Amino acid sequence: MKRGGKLPALLILSVSLCWTLAPVAVMAKVQVLPETSLVVEGKKVTGQSRMLGHPVVTGLLAAFERAEAALKKEDIDALMQFYAPSYDYHGLKESDVRRVWDEVFEHYKVVESLHLFSDIKVSRVNNGLRAEVTCTGGLYGTDERSGDRVTLDSWFREVHYLVKEGNV
Repeated sequence: MKRGGKLPALLILSVSLCWTLAPVAVMAKVQVLPETSLVVEGKKVTGQSRMLGHPVVTGLLAAFERAEAALKKEDIDALMQFYAPSYDYHGLKESDVRRVWDEVFEHYKVVESLHLFSDIKVSRVNNGLRAEVTCTGGLYGTDERSGDRVTLDSWFREVHYLVKEGNV
């Protein structure tokens, strides 16, 4: 399934994700850029080291690292844990995303992503936290038939919407 030359499954960028602070062994290709702005519940966090050490940022990085680990293992069940049951991106539901990821893993190997964060805004919604992460990056894989490394999707200053579930 193609749309505009890009697979729609790679909408991991504008999804409702869950994040926790669990440690991860695999480092995802995620970078918080030096000029990144972090605002948590209306308060700006200044200084790169304070920002990188902030619990929200460490939690977000851990979530993206777990997603990257799922990509490397081609573990759809683990990857789908990052999508909220109410996921809806331009009409694509959670079941649609699962099907598209299945197609990605069927046709591409060594799938990996790159995320460059440039803005993080966190607010309290109901009893949880919601992060809006402005990100530039891409999703890449090796075509099964040709062996060529290809860009499956790319994004520039897209906003990922993430919701923290669990202990808040």
